[in-house]
Amino acid sequence: MSNIDVNVLAQSAPRVCFVTLGCAKNEVDTAEMTKRLSAAGYEVCDDASTADVVVVNTCSFIQAATEESLEAIFEVCDLPNFIEGSAKLVVAGCMPARYGDDLASELGEAQAFVPCSKEDDIVEVLAGVLGDAAPQASMSPDAQSPWAGSPASYVKISDGCDRFCSFCAIPYIRGRYHSFPLETVRASVAERVAAGVREVTLIAQDTGRWGEDFDEPSNTATLLETLADEFPQTWFRLMYIEPQGVSDELLDVIASKPNVCKYLDMPLQHASKPVLRAMNRRGDENSHRELVARIRERVPGITLRTTLIAGFPGETDIDFDVLQNFLEEVEFDYVGVFPYSQEEGTRAAEMDGQIDEAVKLERAQSLRDISDAIGEAHVSARIGQEMDVLVLGREEDGQLYGRAMCQAPEVDGVVYLEEGEVGDIVRVRITDTLVYEMEGDVVHGS
Repeated sequence: MSNIDVNVLAQSAPRVCFVTLGCAKNEVDTAEMTKRLSAAGYEVCDDASTADVVVVNTCSFIQAATEESLEAIFEVCDLPNFIEGSAKLVVAGCMPARYGDDLASELGEAQAFVPCSKEDDIVEVLAGVLGDAAPQASMSPDAQSPWAGSPASYVKISDGCDRFCSFCAIPYIRGRYHSFPLETVRASVAERVAAGVREVTLIAQDTGRWGEDFDEPSNTATLLETLADEFPQTWFRLMYIEPQGVSDELLDVIASKPNVCKYLDMPLQHASKPVLRAMNRRGDENSHRELVARIRERVPGITLRTTLIAGFPGETDIDFDVLQNFLEEVEFDYVGVFPYSQEEGTRAAEMDGQIDEAVKLERAQSLRDISDAIGEAHVSARIGQEMDVLVLGREEDGQLYGRAMCQAPEVDGVVYLEEGEVGDIVRVRITDTLVYEMEGDVVHGS
């Protein structure tokens, strides 16, 4: 037993607040930094206006994300504790990784910058920022887990990317692809399960390449099967898998394991061969069509999500027609559509044939209209079906909600319920839908 008076320590512990922008991978990074700081004696809080340090974990995947991150930083700097000089600002994540010293010279409000590759050093960074005010002793090892009370969580299985799509800055932000060892991933899952997590979503820039870079190569199918077998009461969901990573072995694992969500998020980006080659990507409308057919054959009833880019440089009317026709024919359940963003430092930004912003927005909306009509019809077809739903929580008005295996976190809607306990998995009959949201009644005695 430690002789440290934890209560006294907690009263004097510096308060740290995280503001997290961007994707699920940033959420995982924030949770890991939170865990390290809590173990080092910091108090992690949710109110930036009462914090001694605010860490803004930024996103800069596209220009809009960078602008949103800057807005968040400036909002923090306008808080009373910053105006009076009692709080410190730390900028972490993608922006420091992407812009480096240029960001430091332009953003004098920050006391420190922590790129993605240095986030494991967050305790040392804050010690440097706070000096003598930093904790001098660690908290109890029983400090609350950052995943406590949450029925669902993300686990990163790798970081970085080697594909170098011409539109994407991720390889320059996150570095080269590297898989996390099986033992590391398993420990991350076990830690969340011990905290009460019932659904684990496996994420990375490219989940389908896990294990290829090991001295003794492995693959995503082996990882998913191992985790599903070891944690049979936990749902597993795989997101962000490139087409090349969709092997028959992986599909067989998804089809055969009852606790693996029959769901794939597979960014295709386009269907026209000339556009895909300009993007430095493989495939075309025919190979994409064959891939989708193979997935649906091996995993009957699977839910498919994809991501598309409209208005890529040089995209002709014919290219766009190919994409629209492909989208209408294949009928994905969910589609994320983005107008092309001209990102500094990428090859596509320097290409000829940049398309007018109004045309990009018009094309993106046309794709959304097609995909929404299809997706809404798919969702409404679930009325009368029974499915398992993980109860997640309540909205501000008290409405209980959860998520089915056919719904990915944050992007596919939820299931509204009238009864159930947070963290329970209940059997539900779908009674109504509205766009992508569903309503259901708990089926008792099932």
